[in-house]
Amino acid sequence: MEKAQVALLMGSNSDLPKLQGCIDTLKALGIGCEVRIMSAHRTPDEVAAFVEAAPARGIKVFIAAAGGAAHLAGAVAARTILPVIGIPVEGGALNGLDALLSTVQMPGGIPVATVGIGSGGATNAALLAAQIVALTDAGVAEAIKADRQKRREKVLKADAEIQANA
Repeated sequence: MEKAQVALLMGSNSDLPKLQGCIDTLKALGIGCEVRIMSAHRTPDEVAAFVEAAPARGIKVFIAAAGGAAHLAGAVAARTILPVIGIPVEGGALNGLDALLSTVQMPGGIPVATVGIGSGGATNAALLAAQIVALTDAGVAEAIKADRQKRREKVLKADAEIQANA
């Protein structure tokens, strides 16, 4: 595994199964990732210290996943000029809609890129982080191209199978 270029923070260990697609996608693309459990509300000092020290360790992109009030991405973005991607975690009374709205409604001047709720969002966060890393890493760019081709071939195979059975 490469040296970590992406940091994935989640608000709770119960979020980990929902974020496994993000971790797996980064790993498949050969991108090292630091994975941490940190809370914008319960461990704000630790979040600040982690984010502020991350560039010296080689972190280029943050992914922050949280449900409910979902302030983690904003708390991270407030402490860095590096790109921050927010994953609204599904669950709770509103099944992630509250997290989505909290994540996308950042005030002007503190941007957070936001992906969708659910497993597709976790995968897309990893792919977006990879695209950012690929701006300066040709190996990652090639890995993304290969991933896209694999996804294309999967759809074409599924189409061929359904056509053969029609």
